[in-house]
Amino acid sequence: MAEIILENNQDKLPIEDEITETIERVIMKTLDCENCDFSAEISVTIVDADEIRRINRETRNIDAVTDVLSFPMLEFDENRKMITDDYDLDGDNLMLGDIVICAERAKSQAEEYGHSFLREMAFLTVHSMLHLLGYDHMDEEQEREMFDRQEEILNLLKITRGGV
Repeated sequence: MAEIILENNQDKLPIEDEITETIERVIMKTLDCENCDFSAEISVTIVDADEIRRINRETRNIDAVTDVLSFPMLEFDENRKMITDDYDLDGDNLMLGDIVICAERAKSQAEEYGHSFLREMAFLTVHSMLHLLGYDHMDEEQEREMFDRQEEILNLLKITRGGV
């Protein structure tokens, strides 16, 4: 089970219920596919280009717009096993982390890749969720594993490049 806190803090693009419901479905499916046996809290904030640029500059010293940022609250080893027992609980929920998605960047990438805005928002959500769960893409092998997992989860939800 998970508590998902989802906020739309931008007004450049409409965020329809179908998109917020899809984000929640992607989060739940990712937790299920990764066999998470804990109750998690995940925060998702949808922002505009100026805001994600500010966050990227302040947190990563990169003064550029990006599509998604992930802020994991847990530490994992190379096998994606939690390596700390010193974690934050909000009630009974383990605070997994924060996801920040740039709606404007998602929209432009959807157009560039030839699929829907909904599909791009789903892709960015699963990508970020996997980061919160210890995945990374620092080398080719890790990148291949992470990207294969992303596609597998999206396919299970029937969110494909040609479809939704």
